[in-house]
Amino acid sequence: MVHVLSSRTLLRPTDPERSRAFYGGALGLHIYREFGTGPERGTVYFLGGGFLEVSGRSDEPPSPGLQLWLQVPDAAAAHAELAAAGVRVVRPPVREPWGLVEMWLEDPDGVRICVVQVPEDHPLRYRPGI
Repeated sequence: MVHVLSSRTLLRPTDPERSRAFYGGALGLHIYREFGTGPERGTVYFLGGGFLEVSGRSDEPPSPGLQLWLQVPDAAAAHAELAAAGVRVVRPPVREPWGLVEMWLEDPDGVRICVVQVPEDHPLRYRPGI
């Protein structure tokens, strides 16, 4: 088995500046580090237990199967903040049959982002008998 010390998702947007404005500005993700210079420089954002690196440029949008999952403490509050910031909310927060509250967004290249709240009574948080 490979001994993994750290990980990050690499995103090669069609317009790096636009994507940095989205992830750092509209979503408000905090910067872990930056490297290089110019419009294709790299910016690495904190994603809770992981990182998102926006660097380089691609002629094509990222794969349609690429999705991000971001857990927040309050999906309704996140919805209000993101809508006020002009983020395109594809679907507002809904409690799913599996118990999570999920809201869906899209970044400027169409990458789907699931913003998730884990309710207090959900099995991911609550374990009877423990």
